[in-house]
Amino acid sequence: MQKDRRQFLKQTAWTALGIGTLGLTACTDRSTTSKTSPVKASPPSSDPLFQISLAQWSLHRAFKAGTIDNLDFALTARQDFGITAVEYVSKLFKTRARDQPYLRELKKRADDNGVQSLLIMVDDEGPLAEPDNNIRNEAIKKHYQWVEAAQMLGCHSIRVNLEGRGSADDLAGPAVDGLASLASFAKDYQINVIVENHGGPSSNAQWLAKVIGQVRMPNCGTLPDFGNFCILKKDEDCIEAYDRYRGMQELLPFAKALSAKSYDFDEAGQETSIDFRRMMELVKAGGYRGYVGVEYEGDRLSEPEGVRATKRLLEKVIAEL
Repeated sequence: MQKDRRQFLKQTAWTALGIGTLGLTACTDRSTTSKTSPVKASPPSSDPLFQISLAQWSLHRAFKAGTIDNLDFALTARQDFGITAVEYVSKLFKTRARDQPYLRELKKRADDNGVQSLLIMVDDEGPLAEPDNNIRNEAIKKHYQWVEAAQMLGCHSIRVNLEGRGSADDLAGPAVDGLASLASFAKDYQINVIVENHGGPSSNAQWLAKVIGQVRMPNCGTLPDFGNFCILKKDEDCIEAYDRYRGMQELLPFAKALSAKSYDFDEAGQETSIDFRRMMELVKAGGYRGYVGVEYEGDRLSEPEGVRATKRLLEKVIAEL
């Protein structure tokens, strides 16, 4: 029943978005001849309704300062926060993507601590939506190493960004091509390619949903983030934003992971800029069942305090749902 509902919502999203309205030729699934088994979906959860994971970016200052070693991320997640699933960030072990002994050790430590590796958030590997074919193709190839690393770690996905030079219309066609090409490569590794709303056109949920709909491959989807709906910034101030609740609804039909972004909390433990209860109600109604990633990005609380505050709030909301 749950699978049928998700499929219905996805088909409804494709229809509502009007596939073809980007002025693009719909991409076919280039991987239909693959002999591999179907790509793994986001891990299901039974009780409670959702499970909680930890995004490594929540502790990025500690990792960059060297107070936590990347190899100890799984141990830190379990021992300090009671979280047994993690989401890595490529830039925090950028030179290790093809270091197989290192990756085996990273996986071993996760396994030894009973922690599941879910995905790698990939940054700084080139613009996948760049209109220049040569630049875009080079970016696609740079992402290959992270697909291979994700497979070694036992992840289900890599998270990518859609960047490039030009307007949203200029980037739409190249974005479809970049994602379809990378997803075709990733399918043979049973890895999903998922896109986060992460600034620029990708934070326009309608634009991103149309792009994903044009790709229309089973291992290409979204990673909706509660907080990243700023389309245009000026001097660190957001001057054009997309409605986060509408955006969440539009991205959920394609979601294979989810980031519960947080910045600060009031005395009652509520996030001060994002209604977590409303967000999770949308998530439940949208049919997503999987891990919800704690991703603290605030300044007032310390990183560990911010992680704990986000986890407490998620646990409270999930219990109420």
